Amino acid sequence: MKAPKCASDYQMKVSGPIMDRFDLHIEVSSINVYNYDLIVDNSEEESEYIAARVEKVRLIQEKRYEGYNIKTNNRLDGQLLIDYAMPADEGKDLLNEAANKFCLSMRAYNRILRVARTIADLKNVDNVLKVHIAEALSYRKMEFDNMYTKINFKKSKESTRRGTQRIT
Repeated sequence: MKAPKCASDYQMKVSGPIMDRFDLHIEVSSINVYNYDLIVDNSEEESEYIAARVEKVRLIQEKRYEGYNIKTNNRLDGQLLIDYAMPADEGKDLLNEAANKFCLSMRAYNRILRVARTIADLKNVDNVLKVHIAEALSYRKMEFDNMYTKINFKKSKESTRRGTQRIT
């Protein structure tokens, strides 16, 4: 099939600095049209439940940052980001390992911390834990997969060029 390869090729062309500006990178599977009638539609109920959870978390964040002129985790920066989103040792080790392995920019690193802080809030946990960092990293999996593909593609091109140079 050409469509998945075209999408992958297109995503590989998007620059790292642009991808860094997205908090979540997730893949959404297509729905099998033939089984569409079998899907039970209770999305209204789910949406209401999700909206209530989000509202609860926003209130928690507003209260937490009351004296700082910010309302939500997406505005955390500098010392506030360190104070409120930096995980304990195991979580920090996992994040630093990912940062080194995937050459994360500081922007991507900080976004992962903010997402992990929000995940902890959604789970009603005061401190960011290793599991929250792992989940936040999983939401950037698509970016990591594309980065891995880019690296291997470049290596492949370089080795092909080197091989060609030896022949001529």
